[in-house]
Amino acid sequence: MLVIEITSGILLLSIVLIILLERWFPYRKGLPFFREGFWIDLVWYTLIQSYVLKIVIFDYIIYPLYRHFDWASWASVGHWPVAVQVLFFLVTHDFYIYWFHRLQHANPIFWRTHEAHHSGKQIDFLSGSRSHILEIIINQTIEFLPIVVLGASPEVIPIKGLLDAVFGMFIHSNIDVKMGKWKYLFNSPELHLWHHANYREVFHANFSTKFSLWDYLFGTVYHPPFKPGDLPENWGLYYDFPKDYFLQNAFAFKRFDEKKLLKKPWFKAYASFRPKLWEKIKKMIKH
Repeated sequence: MLVIEITSGILLLSIVLIILLERWFPYRKGLPFFREGFWIDLVWYTLIQSYVLKIVIFDYIIYPLYRHFDWASWASVGHWPVAVQVLFFLVTHDFYIYWFHRLQHANPIFWRTHEAHHSGKQIDFLSGSRSHILEIIINQTIEFLPIVVLGASPEVIPIKGLLDAVFGMFIHSNIDVKMGKWKYLFNSPELHLWHHANYREVFHANFSTKFSLWDYLFGTVYHPPFKPGDLPENWGLYYDFPKDYFLQNAFAFKRFDEKKLLKKPWFKAYASFRPKLWEKIKKMIKH
């Protein structure tokens, strides 16, 4: 499909542009490109987890529901202009994300599905990919299920996916950008990087993803005239969080000390295997 080729091309160009802007206009100066957790975020979260969960969500959740509930026969949006369809699903899903995001920060159970996203100390364009498996399953099912069951045009999913990806990279990017009056409508690093700071004031603030309008409307915006700071303790979580992908997902169900696990024989064997795995995956990516 031509639209998939076009959106893929735009996505790749957007990645290159954001990376360059991070180097030229950094929000936090001196942040390394290959920062801690870079390969986990790229390989495990961005490539492997995204690919696997795409199959799970669409093939085993959305399409089975679609076959049982033919909502498009009475509530189809397919006759709307594609731009209107995209805008409709963009706004409604972003409104949902705002409130679910607030719930995740307010409820200790749902926080377990979200804390991995806040575990990084060095936030950049790739940080937004770090999300717990359950969080992705919940959010992407609720995001794409209405698009499918309401009979939206085939172009809507790749276009919506492109906008999601670009916005996700942009708001997490290490770019020092000032939005001016547009900050009241669109989200940006100017607001969202504060959400990833380790400050009590922002734990219940700046929940918006694409439209900062929600934070301004519902009184959850936090935008002081200074930055969080460059020290590691100014960012991420105030408690230790596992650095391994599988342990990061397991941590939501069972609390443990990753350092103590190193003393166990089975974990030593697993830890020694990981560097070999990284090298294999990186070679696969190059080819």
